[in-house]
Amino acid sequence: MSFRRLRALIYKECLQLTRDPSSFFIGLVIPALLIFLIGFGMSMDVTHIPTAVVLEDSSPTARSVVSFMNESPYFSPRYVTSMQEAKQLMDERRAEAILRIPGDFSARLSEGRGKVQLITYGVDTTIANATTTYVQNGIARWQQSYLSGTAINGAPAVAGASSSATLAATPPIVTGSVTVDSRQWFNDANTSTWMFIPGLIVIVMTLVGVFLTALVMAREWERGTLESLFVTPMHASEIVFAKIIPYFGVAMIGFFICLLSARYVYEVPIEGSIVLILFASVEYVLVAIGMGLTISSVLKNQFLSCQLALLVSLLPTIMLSGFIFDLRSVPTAVNVISHLMPATYYMDLLKSLFLAGNNPVIIYKNCAILAGYAALFIGLSLLVTRKRLD
Repeated sequence: MSFRRLRALIYKECLQLTRDPSSFFIGLVIPALLIFLIGFGMSMDVTHIPTAVVLEDSSPTARSVVSFMNESPYFSPRYVTSMQEAKQLMDERRAEAILRIPGDFSARLSEGRGKVQLITYGVDTTIANATTTYVQNGIARWQQSYLSGTAINGAPAVAGASSSATLAATPPIVTGSVTVDSRQWFNDANTSTWMFIPGLIVIVMTLVGVFLTALVMAREWERGTLESLFVTPMHASEIVFAKIIPYFGVAMIGFFICLLSARYVYEVPIEGSIVLILFASVEYVLVAIGMGLTISSVLKNQFLSCQLALLVSLLPTIMLSGFIFDLRSVPTAVNVISHLMPATYYMDLLKSLFLAGNNPVIIYKNCAILAGYAALFIGLSLLVTRKRLD
């Protein structure tokens, strides 16, 4: 590889960028429009919420107060005996909430001042708020049953799935002699904007990285520009890297627009390392650019490249990466497909770094997966870009 030839190619690409308004529109204007137009909240229902239930009081009454979770479609309870174990489950993202029944619950209930503690993972405010509502309503129904005398030996009859299905429709109320002490970690403002802005950054990076490179490369195949380069001493790898570097720069400018908007327009906190956020974003931009180059080099047609990029990148990123739907609430097959997408790991990583801080379990795993995808797609783009005329 010749650095002199590579520099000349990069200069040529930069000139082409300045002369093509559509490239700047896709790379800069669309990110700004998306971050401002779609950034103000969504709402959705969630089911199968993984919940760590800490039973410090093992009495029948204490067990019965959380029995509404057992047959409910809204919860996937996991019973533990200590808060340390529950916190570990939450740190590893195997629990979205902790419901703690203190050791003196039965004694305090007999005095008319029973209390339970609910802690939710505020990185996803939709799930956190839904969990709080479901728990309050479930305990309220238990309290009604307890006060109406339907309890057997101090434990009210356990409602089945039919009764739990009405939890979402019941308004949250104070549960009489049992108080729910609710706290939300990692989202003090309790706003869904803090959750959706990191997700929007993922969508913008996907749009810029995949679409921009796929369309531009396919356009050059159609116009014969690449064929004229193939008759020169340029290596195929030099051509590919000359494509990657300028569009990587445009994508990172779009990223900084989103990052500054998130911090100073929407006031989203950045609890984790800004260096790690930048590193993860660099990895994902390389994944997206490599995917776009691979698509365009295989199809060599702008229309087909646009359609395939839409089907394999943008739509799955919006629908299946965890941006809109909680992946634990989707069918198993869809969950498996979603975890084959690099955007899912970037989404999880950004949300955690913005709101929860530096979680080593998430950082090491997701960064390693993104690095693997980047190597895969860059390698594929080098493989399918050959110096030959078809």
